[in-house]
Amino acid sequence: MPGTDETPEPAWPSADHDAAGENEPEGRTHELPMPKASLPEQPTMFVPKVAAPPPPRPQQQPRPQARPQSQQPQPQQPPPPRPQPQQPRQPPPAPGRIEIKPASAHAVPMRIEPTGEQHPAETKTEAEEPQREEPAERPPRRGRRAWWIAGAAVVLVVALGVVAALPYVSNRLGLPWAPNAPKADPPQPVAVSRDLAGPSTSGPAPTPAGVAQAISGAVSNPALGTLTGTVIDPVTGTTLWERNAGQPITPASTTKVLTAAAALLALDHGTQFSTKVVEGSEPGSVVLVAGGDITLSSLPDGQESVYRGAAHLDDLVAQVKEATGGNVSQVQLDLGAFSGPTSAEGWAPEDAPSTYMAPVEPAMLDGGRSVPGDDGSMRTGRPAEQLAGEFASRLGAQVASTPTTTAPQGARVLGEVKSAPLTELVDTALSISDNLLADVIARHVAIAEGAEPSFTGGAQATLDVLSRNGFDVSGVELSDGSGLSLRNKVPAKLLGELLSVAAAPDGKGDPRTAKLRPLLGGLPVAGGSGTLAERYTQGAAAEGKGWVRGKTGTIPSDGINSLAGVVLDTDGRVLVFALMTVGSQTEAGRAGLDAITATLRGCGCG
Repeated sequence: MPGTDETPEPAWPSADHDAAGENEPEGRTHELPMPKASLPEQPTMFVPKVAAPPPPRPQQQPRPQARPQSQQPQPQQPPPPRPQPQQPRQPPPAPGRIEIKPASAHAVPMRIEPTGEQHPAETKTEAEEPQREEPAERPPRRGRRAWWIAGAAVVLVVALGVVAALPYVSNRLGLPWAPNAPKADPPQPVAVSRDLAGPSTSGPAPTPAGVAQAISGAVSNPALGTLTGTVIDPVTGTTLWERNAGQPITPASTTKVLTAAAALLALDHGTQFSTKVVEGSEPGSVVLVAGGDITLSSLPDGQESVYRGAAHLDDLVAQVKEATGGNVSQVQLDLGAFSGPTSAEGWAPEDAPSTYMAPVEPAMLDGGRSVPGDDGSMRTGRPAEQLAGEFASRLGAQVASTPTTTAPQGARVLGEVKSAPLTELVDTALSISDNLLADVIARHVAIAEGAEPSFTGGAQATLDVLSRNGFDVSGVELSDGSGLSLRNKVPAKLLGELLSVAAAPDGKGDPRTAKLRPLLGGLPVAGGSGTLAERYTQGAAAEGKGWVRGKTGTIPSDGINSLAGVVLDTDGRVLVFALMTVGSQTEAGRAGLDAITATLRGCGCG
């Protein structure tokens, strides 16, 4: 502009000039100066007749991202508020001419009506002008995203590879590189038979010379004291080795083999011992009639004591309450099933009561144990009396002042429970070497034989049954059925013969075998169950762990150790043994017997 150093602005096309032509005088708008201010948004104009478009505006230096009809905004500097100056009064435009005023920093946008009148138009401030939203973050380029995906895939593959290489994972998934993966092709399927296969009877037969050579060192152990014994092949009945086998010596708990054998030969294997309750002679009184079941459980139904399958006192109480309507005031006991003393000759005074024996009475709870499930718990000295008190308490009654009586003949039965079958009782007596249960079983043998149900009657009935079934009982002396008595004398030969018949193959035609077979199931397993659970764990004896089954017998005070049972040798043949010692060391003597039988396990004694 004149009077300034700045580059003159290009002429602004005048509406007057465009409308009137070249000869017309310049309009007022032509004389207005052009301010250098940012232009506001082009106001909306309402023009009924639009003249020819003005010539193009001279091109200025190109600027990036230029907005039409506005000057590029200054970054990060919002424009100051624009003062609204008072508009000067303008003369009305000439007829037929539309006056357009150039925009200026101080101009107010005007709206032109068809009549030519001008009114201030609604304007939007920069604050109100809608801003173009810029994305918060520029979206990642496609190439970069692909790299990220590829990198994540590589990491995932590596991680899975590391996990799959771990032995535990590869073993569980059965991957080819797993440590426990098969090293060869899987074996061909083998036909399975549901029939249990017994020991071999066709393998190499053991010989006396082979057995003698195999155990020669083990039987010379000085810790064994005086050793007697026998080894028998039950398939042929041949005696393979023996030492003073016919000499009767104290057998300790191996006496139970004789008692169990007599019971299995004399009684039906399903025999159960009963406990009944009948009406008493007085109104409101009941009598518990003992039937020789010392396994009756004090535990609630569903809980097992030492005696598997035992009857429960709660069941008996429930039956009586239902039968009487709960009108019971007095309880008595009938203990007439057994007779004679409750302890045997040859017992030490401290043997009963103790952890392994109680007075032998025909009715009690849990074998007289203070803890029903603990075989080593202390037993009571008054087992029948304790039962009467507990029974009366659960009925809401009292024990009569005279607790024992004889039940009235033909009295109405109010309730009855029964023990486990005989085979189960024999199994328990042998496995945990339960002295009380063995002596009770001997009394039931006496009852079956018509003998007195006492220690004396039970011992005699046992020998009678064995003799009648073809076993040599010469020189045998019995004072009880448990082996607790030091007066018992039994030769190893008899123990061996009983077990040999029990272990004989099926089909030999001996009816005794089927009856005596349950003897074998009750024998403790070496290193696994019963009285052998803690033995056969170290030294030479460890070779017999799981392969030897035997009934133990020990009386430490007299150096007595005995072991009688069966073992499967490496040829798959069963060998029967019966070993008895006198004057042996308790622990060393036991280990010596274990070593002999473990040697038989490793014997290919053909």
